[in-house]
Parts: sequence; C-alpha cells; structure tokens
Amino acid sequence: MSDISVEKVDDYRWRIPPTYQDGMRVPGLVYADEGFLEQTRSEKSLQQVANVASLPGIVRYSLAMPDIHWGYGFPIGGVAATDPSQGGVISPGGVGYDINCGVRLIRSNLTLDDVRKHIEKLVDGLFSAVPCGVGSHSSLRLSRLEQERIFVEGAGWVAGRGWGDAEDIAHTEENGALDGADPAKVSQRAMERGYPQQGTLGAGNHFLEIQVVEEIYEPEIASV
Repeated sequence: MSDISVEKVDDYRWRIPPTYQDGMRVPGLVYADEGFLEQTRSEKSLQQVANVASLPGIVRYSLAMPDIHWGYGFPIGGVAATDPSQGGVISPGGVGYDINCGVRLIRSNLTLDDVRKHIEKLVDGLFSAVPCGVGSHSSLRLSRLEQERIFVEGAGWVAGRGWGDAEDIAHTEENGALDGADPAKVSQRAMERGYPQQGTLGAGNHFLEIQVVEEIYEPEIASV
C-alpha cells in the first residue's frame, strides 16, 4: 500500500498517524530500517497495522516488529495490548491460529567448516525426521487423557518421556508450562484438530533453521 502515510520517528521507527484512516484510535508504530519498510509497501502489512489501531480498547500503539509481513488480521510481527475496562478484546486469531507459537534456540559446538560439506545431507535428514506441513503426522498416538496431561504439564510431559531433560525445562519460559491450564476449556473439535499435529513442526507458518553465529554483540550474555 504505497499510499499509506508514514512519518519517520528515527532511523528504525516509523509512525502511521491516526489521521491516516477513519476509526484509528491510536497511531501505528513500525520498527524497521528504511530499506525493509519499502519492501513492506508491496503487500498489505502496513494497512493491517492501521486496521489493528482501530481495535476497541487498544492501548497506545498498534506495533509492528522487524519481522512484519502480511497476516490474517494483524500483520505477522504485529503486537497490540487492549484494556478490558475500555472494551478491549481477546482475539486468538489476530495474526493466525498459533496461540503461544514461540522460538526455541539450540546451540551446537559445530563450526561452519564442520558442517559446510554436509549441508545438503543435513537438511534432507531434518526434513525426513521432523514431520511438517499440512497433512503431516507424527508417530505419536495419544489418548484424550494423555493430551490433557500435555496441556497441563507442557514441556515436562515431553521431558518425562526421554525427549528432553531438566536443563531444557530450566531454559524454557515458565518452565514449559502455564499455570492455570484447564483442558476442560478446550472443545472436542479443537482437540481433534490438534491431535495429529502433536510431535510435528505444525501445519502453518513454522520454521526449523540452521544458522551461523557471525558476530557476538554482547560477549557476557553470550557466555552464559
């Protein structure tokens, strides 16, 4: 949407004013450098930032992180908070339908030189070993009771079956489980949809990547 009015705040922040379109309650705030901002103009993600700014009860800004791209309602990388006392809403399908979709990082001691000549075999091996994409199925076959235990125990359930250890749990947010999880609040239809995707990468916009550390900006943090 090349006609969207964007104001430069600094080299990495761009503001969509509430005057851009009727109904905007707050400004949009996009985190991006100028080159990336121009790339986003070829799709509808900036328009989605403006649309999110019209949500009832939205607080301060409709935000877009540097990974912004077109989503369902929100842009991917979109962030917004709403105030219940001002009519705020909860929308599990704002960006897509992957509630609590997160990022996990596993470090190895391999160097690029160790891996370079094996990259094709490594990628093929990962693709073969990790089920992914629409229609994919893992070898897990769980009962309803086991599914409910996963909802409550989270990563602890996985580690308890030998697919992780205490160190993995300690390095996962909230130790891999959210307090107050209640399987009784999950419909039978939702259970059926999620059943075949347990133990897979998921059927949506998910990634498994192999990356190389090229530069360390914070040596003290990196050493931890």
